[in-house]
Amino acid sequence: MKKAAALFDLDGVLIDSEPLYSEFYDSIARIHNLKVENFSQVIKGSTISKILSDFFPTEEMKVDVVRRLNEFERTMPFPVFDGVADFLSELRRKGIPTVIATSSAPEKMEQLSGRLPDFTSLFDAVVTGADVSKSKPDPECYILAARLVGCDPADCYVFEDSINGLKAGMASGATVIGLTTTLPEATLKGKAHKLISGFTGFSVEDMLSIAR
Repeated sequence: MKKAAALFDLDGVLIDSEPLYSEFYDSIARIHNLKVENFSQVIKGSTISKILSDFFPTEEMKVDVVRRLNEFERTMPFPVFDGVADFLSELRRKGIPTVIATSSAPEKMEQLSGRLPDFTSLFDAVVTGADVSKSKPDPECYILAARLVGCDPADCYVFEDSINGLKAGMASGATVIGLTTTLPEATLKGKAHKLISGFTGFSVEDMLSIAR
């Protein structure tokens, strides 16, 4: 039997933080007078380096955004979605490796580990935005995540909530499960192999039974 692995985006999939980030980035757009409609949605799944490169042309703007982001992430809460811990524990019991593949910076993951050590201990590896050269929708983060636990991406299951994240998962060749925690089901339809509303009631058997 081929070795399977479960690869997870963080915000909006494991942690109910997307509304907080949406509010933060929309406020950034107002502060810097960006003429980008739905800015917080446009940049979802992107690394901070890509966001800065694409939307903030001056060094002064970049420094200001990073400063505000660091302040925000130092104090932001990390509410874990219902059902997540149970699902991760079941994966552990069944010997299926787990990896977080996030566009977030390493410093944020250190904050998360410091505050929720029992939660982060349920993962075998973490890929952050600093580990890749290309942001989602490029599949680099998921290809790397699979490699870290000795799996072929084609044998992995990717859990994502954003359009860019779903595209990254599909491009990696994995089986992709979309979470309707951030965007409505109608928006995600056809962009994943299966859509779920959350992890409550979702089992490892359910995951393994998803048809490609």
